[in-house]
Amino acid sequence: MRSRLAAAGIRPSKGLGQHFLLDERVAARQVGHGGVRSGDTVLEIGPGLGILTGHLAAAARRVVAVEADRRLAKGLTGTWPNVEVIRGDALTVDLPRFDVAVANLPFQISSPITFRILDLPFRRASLMYQEEFARRLVATAGTEDYSRLSVKAYCRSRAAVVERVPPSAFWPPPKVHSAVAVLEPRAWPFPVRDPRLFDGMVDVLFQHRRKKIGTTMEAAWRELGLPRAPGRDLPERDRRVEELSPEALGRLADSLDAS
Repeated sequence: MRSRLAAAGIRPSKGLGQHFLLDERVAARQVGHGGVRSGDTVLEIGPGLGILTGHLAAAARRVVAVEADRRLAKGLTGTWPNVEVIRGDALTVDLPRFDVAVANLPFQISSPITFRILDLPFRRASLMYQEEFARRLVATAGTEDYSRLSVKAYCRSRAAVVERVPPSAFWPPPKVHSAVAVLEPRAWPFPVRDPRLFDGMVDVLFQHRRKKIGTTMEAAWRELGLPRAPGRDLPERDRRVEELSPEALGRLADSLDAS
């Protein structure tokens, strides 16, 4: 790996969060977790030197790999006949239609790229995260890792952590373990009148997760565009957001909308 990078004149970039996957066995399992089929179009984000890309090219009809580093993008172009390399930022480039997303995500864009993917139609995703992020992705109410990420991911997908990956699987090795999570998109599992109000309310409450809900909502009602401060009227006013399930938060958002 080091010799390949040196030959290309590339040093891993901290700014781009580059930790290149070395372990072919991890790559093969990640493709399996994604349930990739021979007729699929697969989206890969951050292919790096193509360890995972090669396995995807062998398993799928077409692979679209989005790479922000122009040197890496140039090196991958033309390597496999069924792989298209797009050079650009995965948060802003136009993404094609795809069936499956399989990626070792740069840690610093894990949240925004996950929700960008979840806004698109697809069948399944197999995504590598920092282990801490993956735990928060699947956490439930009342647990230490429960967060706005947990709530928003639950509303949009079925998510499960399927594999823990040690730092030694990458070069340079990150300081923490990674984990592969599988996401399957779904319709919202409970009714909400205004999803945008729901998301905004969840953001506000988790920004002040140690405060009681009534106190937070009285301070934030203008930010949420509510006609009046609802804090004193909320039955949940003396609870904290980490105690409430996504369904309970949905009922709370609907009560605000009705006000």
